[in-house]
Amino acid sequence: MKKLVLTCMLGLMMFGLNAQDSTKTKQGTTVIKMGNITVVKAPEDSTNKSAKSQDTLRVNDQIFIIGNGVAKSFDKFIEQGFKDVDVNKIGYTFKDKFKRKPKKISTNWFVFDIGFAGVNDQTDYSSIKAQNFLKPASFVPNRAGNYSLRTTRVSNFNLWFFMQRLSVVKSVVNLKYGLGIESNNYFYKTGITYVDGPEVYTTDKGNIFSKNKLVANYLTVPLMLNINTNPTKGKKGFQISAGVSGGYLIAARQKQKSASGMDKNKTDFNLEQFKLAYVGELGLGPVKLYGSYSMTPLHKYGLNQLPYTLGIRFSN
Repeated sequence: MKKLVLTCMLGLMMFGLNAQDSTKTKQGTTVIKMGNITVVKAPEDSTNKSAKSQDTLRVNDQIFIIGNGVAKSFDKFIEQGFKDVDVNKIGYTFKDKFKRKPKKISTNWFVFDIGFAGVNDQTDYSSIKAQNFLKPASFVPNRAGNYSLRTTRVSNFNLWFFMQRLSVVKSVVNLKYGLGIESNNYFYKTGITYVDGPEVYTTDKGNIFSKNKLVANYLTVPLMLNINTNPTKGKKGFQISAGVSGGYLIAARQKQKSASGMDKNKTDFNLEQFKLAYVGELGLGPVKLYGSYSMTPLHKYGLNQLPYTLGIRFSN
C-alpha cells in the first residue's frame, strides 16, 4: 500500500515538472493522466452544495476512492507519513499540513545537568543550637564564615534517567516529569569537618585542605508545568517550565585532601533525608537553563541552610 501511495505522489510531482494531459468534460469532471496513472476529480453538485464528491485514482486496472477533493486526499497522504513532499512542484498550497504533528507524549532519555550548588544561609548564629554545632567550642563564636563555600567550582551534577512531557492542551501546555539522581557538592573554604556519632557535630581545628567538600546525592522526581510556545518546531521552540521536585537522600560523604593524603567519611551525617524544592527550566532548543531552590534545610539541626542550584541542562 505504501508503494502504491508513493507511486501516486511521485506521479503528482512529475505532473508539476512535465507536460500533462488535463481536460474538463462538459459535466465539470477533471481528468489528469500521467502514464498509467489517472486521477479523476469529480465535479461539485450544483443542486446540493453540501453533497461531498468522491475523487478516484486509477493505476493500471485498479481504481481507488481517494476522498472528497484531491487536495483533501493529499492530507491523507501526509498523515500516513509523507512529510518531505516538495509542495512547490505539485502546486499544493496547504503547506502547514506538512508540519510534523507533535506527539501526545515525548520522552528524553539520559538528560544531564552541569552547574553550581550553593546554600542560602539563614542560620541564627547567636542561638545555642548553632553554637553547639561547632565543637570543640573555641574562644571565637561559631559564625557563617566557618561554613563559607567556594562558589567558583562546578559543584552540581545531575543525571536524569528520563524526562517525559505529556500534552495537556494541544502540546502547548504540558506536564513534564522525570526521575534521576542529583549530586550536590559543597566545597568549603575552611577546614570544617563533620564528626559522625549519636549527635553529629562539626569541628574546625584550622587544618589546611586542598580539597574539602560535602557531597549529598538524592533520588529525585520533578513535576513541572511546561509551556511550549511553538510545538510544531519540536525541540527548537521556546519553552519554560516551573514546578516542584521531591528528593530522597541516598548517599552522603565528606572528602578531604591534604598533604598527608586523602580522607573519606561516608555517612548521612545530620542531613535531612527528604528534600522538597522549587524547580524551573528555560530554554530554546536542546540546551536549557535550569534552577532549583529547596524549601527544606540541608541539615536536621544546628544550621538553617537552604540549598539551591543553577546550571545548563543538555537533552537529546
